[in-house]
Amino acid sequence: MKNHEYAIVDIETTGGNARGSRITEIAIIIHDGVKVIDRWETLVNPQQEIPLPIFALTGITNEMVADAPVFDDIAEKVYALLSDRIFVAHNVNFDYSFVHHQLSESGFKWNARKLCTVRAARKIKPGLPSYSLGNLCRSLEISLENRHRAGGDADATAILFSQLVASDSEQVIAQMIKKTAQDQRLPPNLPPQDFEQLPAKPGVYYFYNEARKVIYVGKAINIKKRVASHFTGHSITPQRQHFLRDIHGISFEVCATELMALLLECTEIKKLWPTYNRALKRFEAKFGLYEYEARSGYRYLAIGKVGKFQRCIESFNTIHEGINLLRSLSEQFDIDHRFCKYCLPQVFEPFHHIDSEVLPNVAQHNAQIDKAIAFLADSRSSFAILDKGRSEEERSCIWVENGRFYGMGYIPTDVAITEAGLLKEYVIPYRSNQYIMQLIGNFAKKFPNKIITV
Repeated sequence: MKNHEYAIVDIETTGGNARGSRITEIAIIIHDGVKVIDRWETLVNPQQEIPLPIFALTGITNEMVADAPVFDDIAEKVYALLSDRIFVAHNVNFDYSFVHHQLSESGFKWNARKLCTVRAARKIKPGLPSYSLGNLCRSLEISLENRHRAGGDADATAILFSQLVASDSEQVIAQMIKKTAQDQRLPPNLPPQDFEQLPAKPGVYYFYNEARKVIYVGKAINIKKRVASHFTGHSITPQRQHFLRDIHGISFEVCATELMALLLECTEIKKLWPTYNRALKRFEAKFGLYEYEARSGYRYLAIGKVGKFQRCIESFNTIHEGINLLRSLSEQFDIDHRFCKYCLPQVFEPFHHIDSEVLPNVAQHNAQIDKAIAFLADSRSSFAILDKGRSEEERSCIWVENGRFYGMGYIPTDVAITEAGLLKEYVIPYRSNQYIMQLIGNFAKKFPNKIITV
């Protein structure tokens, strides 16, 4: 510990992310691992308005910072105090992101090893009810004056740091500040053991918030490597900063193949609807092919928007896909075009006025509609995809029934499959959607040797 010097930092800001907000106050305390050897603090003119909620929290007003130096004026001083020292803060990534960003804007290229006193306290003093600075100070009887001001919080963090050093009989801090240490990149609230248990295998991983609610689901060919990639870099976007602060736990499920991981990721996102998942939420089908009967007895085929409580015959991402299919069915089964509706509102009209003198025979017309619908049903094949398992003792199976994803699972290698239908007994059912079937269809075309048809 005596071989390092530490810069214990606290800042106040105009908001919660470094890209759109600015520092209004900064305090830096230099600690040699035994005692405080220097201290500096100043208000900073952020060159933007301080929002009322921030004023209510910190008590710093626009008038207080009006005559304070702008960050450019103090950047050289800040850089000198931080250079060649380990950057220490409570929830270190927040303070680090602001200081790094504003030093960069002022022309200073600076990076440092970090030490988070939240993570250090969790390891050195486990079992406390809370690790927020205020609650830690109460638990450890640390005097905390001028709360939510840079100087007061930095002083309290310095005392906390000294206590952690004194209690660190297992050299936890020395391990945490190594350049290769996981603590240099892990989010402040994530238990290290959650990361350490992750396997280097294909599968799906789940991030949880403090209430153990899933906030993100991802898939990976190598779970450990993919999860680690979430924590690298110094992005200052609000979404990333909030995302990292919200991660309090990780779990995972190993899958035999990348395709199974993709399918599980998709179904879990649809089921759990995690806050930070964006991309797969956009793959909902927007249009569908519907069949309905008017009061005249004639049946219609129509393309319309997918309704929440309406079941469609087929679904499509774009209206053009639906129109092309309906036009094809109309030509193939000689369906009168007047009974094909290509852009119907979500609530279907129960009756249409059509010149009755030239209408086709009702029975014959409706029979053609039945043939078109039957054709679509018959075109939906049932098949299985057999592939490697998670170990040599099993094989993986993905089951598609009547053109829809039915489920997936694992079959012991010593089980003899005498007919394809028996595979269904080994799969866990999942809900299908168009995106899942697109993934399966692409795989089936690429690897036809892994397909077993029914």
